[in-house]
Amino acid sequence: MRIAVDTGGTFTDCVFVRDGRLEIVKVPSQRAMPEEAIASAVRAVRKPLTPMSVFSDERGLELVCGTTVGTNALLERRGGRVALVTTAGFEDVLEIGRQARPRLYDFFVDKAEPLVGARERIGARERLAWDGEVVTELTSREIAGVVGAVRRVRPEAVAICFLFSFRNSRHEARLAAALRRAGFLVSVSHEILPEFREYERTSTTVINAYLAPVMSGYLAGTQSRVRTAWFSGPKPKSFGAPRVRVHIMQSNGGVVSAEKAAREPVTTILSGPAGGVTGAAYAARLAGIERVITFDMGGTSTDVALLSGELRTTSESTAAGFPVAVPMLEIHIVGAGGGSIARFDRGGALRVGPESAGAEPGPICYGRGELPTVTDAHAVLGHFGGAGLLGGAFPLDVARARSAMNAVVAKTRRATMASAAAFASVEKFAEGILAVADAVMEKAIRVISVERGHDPRDYTLVAFGGAGGLHACSLASALGMRGVLLPIFPGALSALGILRADVVTEFSRTVLLTVSSEAARVRREIESGFRSLEKDGRRAMSAEGFSASKIRIERRLDLRYAGQAYELSVPATGDFVAAFHRAHESRYGYHDAKRAVEIVNLRVRATGVTEKPGLRKIATAKRGAAGAERWGAIDCVLDGNQCRAAAIARDDLRAGDSLSGPAVISEYSATTLVPHGWSGRVDAYGQILLTPKRGARG
Repeated sequence: MRIAVDTGGTFTDCVFVRDGRLEIVKVPSQRAMPEEAIASAVRAVRKPLTPMSVFSDERGLELVCGTTVGTNALLERRGGRVALVTTAGFEDVLEIGRQARPRLYDFFVDKAEPLVGARERIGARERLAWDGEVVTELTSREIAGVVGAVRRVRPEAVAICFLFSFRNSRHEARLAAALRRAGFLVSVSHEILPEFREYERTSTTVINAYLAPVMSGYLAGTQSRVRTAWFSGPKPKSFGAPRVRVHIMQSNGGVVSAEKAAREPVTTILSGPAGGVTGAAYAARLAGIERVITFDMGGTSTDVALLSGELRTTSESTAAGFPVAVPMLEIHIVGAGGGSIARFDRGGALRVGPESAGAEPGPICYGRGELPTVTDAHAVLGHFGGAGLLGGAFPLDVARARSAMNAVVAKTRRATMASAAAFASVEKFAEGILAVADAVMEKAIRVISVERGHDPRDYTLVAFGGAGGLHACSLASALGMRGVLLPIFPGALSALGILRADVVTEFSRTVLLTVSSEAARVRREIESGFRSLEKDGRRAMSAEGFSASKIRIERRLDLRYAGQAYELSVPATGDFVAAFHRAHESRYGYHDAKRAVEIVNLRVRATGVTEKPGLRKIATAKRGAAGAERWGAIDCVLDGNQCRAAAIARDDLRAGDSLSGPAVISEYSATTLVPHGWSGRVDAYGQILLTPKRGARG
């Protein structure tokens, strides 16, 4: 059986196939021990099954996880103690970084402290020239001295990054072998990122080493707990050792074995959000929509991405203030979610996030929290209809939220803050919270669209996450978007994307070749480099158990104009130079066809194609059946006005049904608000396309 799990800040979502149908389970996350929440989800899936039906499956259990363990460890500085070994004289690369400042005119900006302190940075006497030629040999005596110095540091992991090792990896390989023989957990730059740019390569390798001890422990704990949860009960005499295979979602939109993820955890930093993007791409494809902006609003954060027919990756990301140069989907994340805490700053202005109530203690209406959140604002405004979450299985204490928020309003008035007059009631306070959250999320969408040369009016918003449907229509209106697509299982779409993900491994090599000079020689070098990388890719997919017919290879080139500092990635097919000019025009608003183009990196994406469970078509609505007559009604506040809204249970909708606002659509994993001036129609797969009436778009 194949089960996908996405661990979020508030809930852990689980999607699986039972009797040919996709089903979901949501359980509260456990921040201190996320693997225990995964085991709880697995127990919930197993509960209806008899022990014999579990043990009769010779394939065992395959678990595919999206995780925030690496991300949280990096943000909270909870990684392992790391020693960095680099070329002597370059020990301070992490400290020096780049000349660019995070905020150009802020002279008091605080730089993130390096993950490796000065005492843990060790210089090795070795040196390579720019072309990989040995200038100073790394001797056996020097290796022994470095191993001794590392022992004195007593690290949990070691990072190795030598100058120009992407041209010649021999020195790094020799030292790594010696350190591994000595029992150290080692991350080596030529294995993690064999590309130029010393600072980015060093930073990425150090982050990998920093996360490796944490991720290794998490994955071992997950495998152990899941094995116990799934294979409990009496076992047949013929049953051997329980078989559990664990795969982890990577930031590039593909999954990888737990063993490889433990060695290269830096590739999992955007694990959960990447699952959401792949799930949204599938939903858009079913709906026949090519241009979409994905909008994943969970309990802690909101993740947005722009898609135009393909998943977009970048190698120029940052995490916790540090550059990470491995391929990642282009996802922009902001601290605004259902659990984001509302507060007043010293000037009396209302702020929402990035701090979150998470799963513990959670929003006030969950029964334990004390600080008002976005979820509490929705509860007070009646957007949940008093029915609770998870189909009523997770009750909400609306009276508690109202009382606590009323106390905040009263305290604000007593303090005579600037915002006091605007929040004369709890409802006004709640509306203010939602307005501020919308502003934060609207800005995030503009970052990945307007600031990169894309007009959001040409796109449809794919809304998912537990809170996505609550804000989607208001954001789409503000940005003048075409509409909103509400997929099936919106509160667990990330898990569905993870379930459908292929196994992917990326390989790269820096070449630094000018296209216009010696064209024949350049093409020979490109072809030779690609063949070598493809060989590595096919070997990796074969090790994952894929036959040749299930392996797909994609070639890409990183190109730039000669003299530029950064590059754009285009497919290595046809006239790739013309494709680069077009990409440059789209991103920066100009191109120069007369200027020399440089090939910086070769990239190969090796994919092992997996079996993908799909959505089934749903029943069609009977002719003449008026949908509105089947629905109830609730009193709530929408767009600042008290109104009577249709209360629609999504499970009752059929293909071809139409609806119009004001309405509240409730389901197990999410709630959706349909404001005045919006209408919707259900497609053959049960997805809902919401569109504004003419003149209603902002």
